[in-house]
Amino acid sequence: MGPVVLSDPRAIKALAHPARLAVIDEFFSGRKLTATECADIAGLSASAMSYHLRALQRWGIIRRSEASEDGRERPWEAAGSSLRVESDEPLASAAGESTLISRMLDRQRTEALNWIARSDRAQDGWDDVLSVSSSAFWLTEAEVKDLSAQLREVIERYERRDPAAGPSHTRRIRIGLSVVPTEAAPYDP
Repeated sequence: MGPVVLSDPRAIKALAHPARLAVIDEFFSGRKLTATECADIAGLSASAMSYHLRALQRWGIIRRSEASEDGRERPWEAAGSSLRVESDEPLASAAGESTLISRMLDRQRTEALNWIARSDRAQDGWDDVLSVSSSAFWLTEAEVKDLSAQLREVIERYERRDPAAGPSHTRRIRIGLSVVPTEAAPYDP
């Protein structure tokens, strides 16, 4: 199962809804969830959440999973191993991408600050694992594409959707990676 790649501006906009973003990480971390479980996560009614789940399904982001053993529940699951946004129409999808990026960065910021505020980090040996960095380079478009591909390859080596598939004492980790051209004018000697 490969990544789900969103390139249609309407799909990107559909993903940017707060209720949908609230559950998307759960799906792409390997969980299978019912509409009721998703509703609890997003703070909605099950019927309202069902609407959002069908919207995510329509764009190929999630899919129906196999029914439970008793056949009464039919959960949802991620339609791929990871989720990527690669817009074919940057100007047409700018509003949806802006909303999506803003919400994703807000979540990462909140999680990092919550981790720093925890008093029990050192007790379980996870005290010195937070890593945040920022760098600026002068690269060609081809170099940026190559760098992005190499970074994805490194991250995919550690991709484990099921915590039982790896060593013990694992913790769910969020990796936020941005490769963004700045407003600086291109350098052409």
